[in-house]
Amino acid sequence: MPTLFVLFGFRFLFYGNDHEPIHIHVIKDNRKAKFTISPVQLVENHGLKPLELKMVKKIIVDNQEIIAEYWNKFFNSVK
Repeated sequence: MPTLFVLFGFRFLFYGNDHEPIHIHVIKDNRKAKFTISPVQLVENHGLKPLELKMVKKIIVDNQEIIAEYWNKFFNSVK
């Protein structure tokens, strides 16, 4: 489960067996959410508060290219 980065206590990661479309999981404590990155859209939420979701979404928007690059690099090397 590669972690891309940790900001404000939120861990941004994907799982080694993830699937298209490109998406990112965000975990803080026992709460988590999942977002697609193009477009950046909430897919599921398990306990993050609205303000946390807003902040996380902004972080993902600001880092879309990095997330996609890391995803493609990881999954292309696994094949």
